[in-house]
Amino acid sequence: MSVAEKPPREEAPEPEIPGIWPSALYNLLKPSRCDLRVWLESHGFEEEPPDAYREVLFDLGHAHEARHLKRFPRAVDVAELPREEQEKATLELLGERRRVIYQGALRARTTLAGREVEVVGHPDFMLPAREHWAIRDSKVNRNASDYIVFQLHTYGWLYEQTMGAPPVALQVHSGSDEIIDVPYERETVAETLALLGRMIELRFCDERPDVHVSNPRCSGCGFREHCWPRAIERREVGILPAVDRGTVEELHERGAGTIPELLADFDVASLAGLERTWAGRMKPVGEEYAERILLGARAFETGRPIVLSEPELPDAKSWVMFDLEGMPPRVDELEKIYIWGLQVFGENAGPFRPAVAGFGPGGDREGWFAFLDQCGAILDEYGDIPFVHWATYEQVKLDTYITRYGDPDGIAARVKANLLDLLPITRASVAVPVSSYSLKDVETVAGYERRLEEYGGSWSMARYIEATETNDEAERAAIIDEILAYNREDLEATWAVLEWLRGLGGSGRSAVFPV
Repeated sequence: MSVAEKPPREEAPEPEIPGIWPSALYNLLKPSRCDLRVWLESHGFEEEPPDAYREVLFDLGHAHEARHLKRFPRAVDVAELPREEQEKATLELLGERRRVIYQGALRARTTLAGREVEVVGHPDFMLPAREHWAIRDSKVNRNASDYIVFQLHTYGWLYEQTMGAPPVALQVHSGSDEIIDVPYERETVAETLALLGRMIELRFCDERPDVHVSNPRCSGCGFREHCWPRAIERREVGILPAVDRGTVEELHERGAGTIPELLADFDVASLAGLERTWAGRMKPVGEEYAERILLGARAFETGRPIVLSEPELPDAKSWVMFDLEGMPPRVDELEKIYIWGLQVFGENAGPFRPAVAGFGPGGDREGWFAFLDQCGAILDEYGDIPFVHWATYEQVKLDTYITRYGDPDGIAARVKANLLDLLPITRASVAVPVSSYSLKDVETVAGYERRLEEYGGSWSMARYIEATETNDEAERAAIIDEILAYNREDLEATWAVLEWLRGLGGSGRSAVFPV
């Protein structure tokens, strides 16, 4: 057959180009950077569904973004177009330079991790500015975290690939309604592309990354249930409450990545001299920290707490348990304490005495002064007794509210003078066989069992937001009752831990107590 007679050669189909999106950076970097989380997602492992609070945050984020969109009545919503038309429409609008573009489509091909890939981004807003454009994303956060900076730089790089020049500005429309400028920097662009490249590597890697668990790394991760039970079964050092990430990595590097290996290979002196990464530099563990780690390891190995010293507790007959439920500052319209929980325990126990913030414009102030009234009544009846709380939140918020609304009768000052933070006392006095010194963990060692099926700070915040958004007074009251029941259990749990600690007094440094 002559060349002319040969049938036309069939064109080989173009290989599929893998795509990657700026939003994927969230999974790599939040709650902290973890290659394993990206690998698990890419290989079909299911993430835990977002908790109730994250679901509400998603809704708040969409509402926040929609309110900002209303500032630009002539904006073009590219997301309303069919997907195949979005990129072309975005290019045409960029060429016109007249109207704000909402959810525009930017796309560019590049080589990452040795593969040709397509980077696709949909910035919330592109705004005409001088000869080029500013890129702005709406976030409920009040500041530009690393994830947000890298996401914006991906959009900036996509814009530059498309238009041949960098964007005029990168901006965050924050949760406090401020516009935060993020400098567009070449070094950050290179770092962003490197992160995207690492995610491509992980997507096509068959071998599971060797990432070691630790509380700082794994707290709040949606894939925790794929890693933490396995780490507990293997008795990895990262499950100990006192071990930072740098120490975890160094111990694994030295072949002491499990609790039995740690106890076999190290004593206080050798562990104290171990250098690990700390705040970006190498630093020895130190004697005090080393002793704490090894005692925690022994507690885990035996399954029983180890008393380190007699708990330093005041000599009191009655105690006020004190616990707050509040919204974080990034949700600006709800930045307030909505439950001020109080209850006296001990010889002369009293009723649950919560102060609840109102829902109107003056509700936050109402809650504060209701709290002061309850505290005043307690102080009148019992005198200056300890106000017991867990961690620093209560003290910080007292200062916040004294500054915000004042303390006309000096009641808050008296409460502050009688505050007793139980967390550092517990840390100093006992090594616990659980993975953290959170109240929810330590209460189990103290023998407290909760009755409620749903509880937790995130759950409480989500339910409170639901209460603010309903106009049904009966439904609102029912929700507040649920939150109050949870707050009351927190007070009971704090008292249970206090009673447990009081029972440890005089037991001696080496004593152990069954869980």
